[in-house]
Amino acid sequence: MADAPGRNLRPLSLHVPEPKYRPGDAVSFDDMPLADAGSVARPDVAADPATMRDLPFTLIRVLDPAGQAVGPWNPRLEPDRVRSILRAMLLTRAFDDRMFRAQRQGKTSFYMKCTGEEAVAVAAAHALDRGDMCFPSYRQQGLLIARDWPLVDMMCQIYSNAGDRLKGRQLPIMYSAKEAGFFSISGNLGTQYPQAVGWAMASAAKGDTRIAASWVGEGTTAEGDFHAACTFASVFRAPVILNIVNNQWAISSFAGFAGGESTTFAARGLGYGIAALRVDGNDALAVYAATEWAAERARGNHGPTLIEHFTYRAEAHSTSDDPSAYRPADEGMHFPLGDPIERLKAHLIAIGEWDEASHEALKTELAEQVRAAGKEAEKLGTLSGTAFNHGFETSFEDVFAEMPQHLREQMEQSAEERRVAGV
Repeated sequence: MADAPGRNLRPLSLHVPEPKYRPGDAVSFDDMPLADAGSVARPDVAADPATMRDLPFTLIRVLDPAGQAVGPWNPRLEPDRVRSILRAMLLTRAFDDRMFRAQRQGKTSFYMKCTGEEAVAVAAAHALDRGDMCFPSYRQQGLLIARDWPLVDMMCQIYSNAGDRLKGRQLPIMYSAKEAGFFSISGNLGTQYPQAVGWAMASAAKGDTRIAASWVGEGTTAEGDFHAACTFASVFRAPVILNIVNNQWAISSFAGFAGGESTTFAARGLGYGIAALRVDGNDALAVYAATEWAAERARGNHGPTLIEHFTYRAEAHSTSDDPSAYRPADEGMHFPLGDPIERLKAHLIAIGEWDEASHEALKTELAEQVRAAGKEAEKLGTLSGTAFNHGFETSFEDVFAEMPQHLREQMEQSAEERRVAGV
């Protein structure tokens, strides 16, 4: 034993990531490095990724503390366009608030809010073309709302009622709307990334002009699907935008468990030779500008772009989560990037295109719009109200355009078994 190799070496130790703050701790983000608004250079959309390797380690920001849009990434949008983005963000939050209450009232089994992350989806939707295909995760309801998808249809899906086009087959909030360029949401993390890349490759192979965009949380970058998608996107220069929404927390584990302690999530693009940006996700104009840049790059056949949206999940992961068990209750209040809605509102006021009275009037109008949609959707059934059963036979439908004989026989056999059992 005396001659065993390593006998004089110190024992190995395993590093287990630990969040900086836990419940009860005093929170401060004073040591968080943040680039000044307008300080990050904007490369040409055709630039080689090797020439912009610094961008994943800074933060693209447009709105300064005074609410002014500054710097080379300023998209210089017309005030009406900015108001449209603000309106969709406010409508998304109003929708979230009502559906959260509906879940607490027992009208649905589950809901997920995107409070504090509205800019990530809404601003991107405004920067993309309507024909571009979106492959979202479960917190991008703002894409549908920004594309004017009917709120009643979204609510019916959440209630799995008579108006649910998906016939109750999907978990609440897992929407699907082909007409809105919104791919069916999957509960399996990361599946949408290779799907988006494959769709983009097909679009390029057909000589189409449409591009794809996908969104995952920072935790999903640890999944194999993320890396497979990046490999294909890089090799085939797919016209796709790969978004990472770094909201700091999964349901109970912080970003460090996905590698966030060691480097930025945008830096993952470097090893694949993919252009990578890191953006202030609470700055709607920065999100718009980065998405616009990436979309122009994709349409010009210059390859994919990976964008990390640095933001904060202001509320619970879902209605099944209690974040007070794993993070300080006031952590979000100290997050230095603020509220995306308040920041865009401040910008419009600063340039003389908005005021407090107009803002409150719009909030009232949108709350009423959501309330009216809720009443209409609830007439078609809720979990706690008028129950609705889509029918046993629907479990056999919508797989084939025309039901084949063997499936019809299975349906008839199952129906007979249920009849004999008195079900």
